[in-house]
Amino acid sequence: MNDASLPEPSDPLYKIGDIVRIKVAHPPGHRRTPDYIKGKTGTIERYCGAFINPEERAYGFDGIPKKNLYRVRFDQSQIWGHYDGPEEDTLDLEIYEHWLEGKSL
Repeated sequence: MNDASLPEPSDPLYKIGDIVRIKVAHPPGHRRTPDYIKGKTGTIERYCGAFINPEERAYGFDGIPKKNLYRVRFDQSQIWGHYDGPEEDTLDLEIYEHWLEGKSL
C-alpha cells in the first residue's frame, strides 16, 4: 500500500499559537510521548503533517489511519520544577494529536 492510497486523517484540531496540555496517560508498551512532559502545557509551534502512527507500527499494526503531528513548545521552567537557566529557554517536542488536550480541558 503506498502513501497515496492511505485514508486521510481528520483535519488538524489545533493551529499555531494554540495552548495545549499533554494528556496524563500510561498506556502499556512503546509510546513516543515522554513521561516528563505529561500534564505539562505548551504552545503549538507548527503543524508537521499527518503520518502513520508509530505507536501502532511498533507492534506490527499498519498504523492507519494517519495521525496529525504537531511541534509543541514548552518553557523549560514549566517542565522542570527548579529550572535555573535563562527564562527564555524552551524545549520543542513533536507530539501526536491524540496526546493533546485543548486549553479549556
